[in-house]
Amino acid sequence: MLMSRTTMWNARDVMRGAWRRANARLLRVLSEEEGMSTVEYAIGTIAAAAFGAVLYTVVTGESIPDALTGIIEKALNTSV
Repeated sequence: MLMSRTTMWNARDVMRGAWRRANARLLRVLSEEEGMSTVEYAIGTIAAAAFGAVLYTVVTGESIPDALTGIIEKALNTSV
């Protein structure tokens, strides 16, 4: 069963309108930022503190300074 051009255009217009409404709603939902800034700052602060704690633990451990010292000594003692 073939559809007439008018029916096809109407169907296309209905789909296009539905797509535009869905797109507009999605953009509204994604752009709402009420209450998000405080949570974002809190999560960022916690992440920064955790990264600092991990970095401090790694740097103050014995394996990293020993490895860096070995690399530097090897680089300085190579013959050219």
